[in-house]
Amino acid sequence: MNFLEERIARDGIVKEGNVLKVDSFLNHQMDIRLFDEIGAEFKRRFADAGINKILTIEASGIGIACIAARHFDVPVVFAKKSKSINIEGEVYVAEVESFTHKCKNNVIVSKKFLNPEDRVLIIDDFLANGCALQGLISIVNESGATVEGIGIAIEKGFQPGGRIIRNLGYHLESLAIVDSMNAEDGTISFREQ
Repeated sequence: MNFLEERIARDGIVKEGNVLKVDSFLNHQMDIRLFDEIGAEFKRRFADAGINKILTIEASGIGIACIAARHFDVPVVFAKKSKSINIEGEVYVAEVESFTHKCKNNVIVSKKFLNPEDRVLIIDDFLANGCALQGLISIVNESGATVEGIGIAIEKGFQPGGRIIRNLGYHLESLAIVDSMNAEDGTISFREQ
C-alpha cells in the first residue's frame, strides 16, 4: 500500500452513491505535506516528459497542481468554471459534467496561457467518469499544445473514466486506484499497481 492509499484507508469515508470523502486531507482541508509527496511522485512518474505547464480544473485540483508545479518548476493554469470580468480576450471553452456535483459547466482557459509550444501535464484530484479530463484534453488539443501526461490523485477504478482515457492513448498515472468501496462497513480496496 502506498502513502496515499494508506491515508485514504485511514481517513477516507465511504458514503452511499460511490462517494469517497477525503475532505479532511485532500479537497477541503489540505494536508500540504501529503501534497508535497504527491507532487514529488508526479515528478518522478513524468520526469522525462518535458513538461512546461500544468493544467487543472477549478477548484479541488488547484492545490495539488500548485504543489506539483514546484517540483516541475513550471506554471499552473486552471480552467475556470465561469467567465469573470478580469478574463480578457479569447478563451478556449469545453463543457464538463461533474460526477460529484451532478451538473454541467462550461470551463474556460484564456488563449494567452496555452499555446502550441506547451507540453502539458493535466492534474486533478479525482477521476470517476472522465468528463472533466476529456474537457481539459479538448482545450489542450484546441490550443495546439500537447498532453504529455495526466496525473490523478485518486481514481475510482470501478467507474469508466480511467479506461476511457487510457483507451484514447494518454499516459495516465493514478496514485491510488480504488477498486471497490462499501458504504455499509466503510471498507475500501485498492488495485495493485
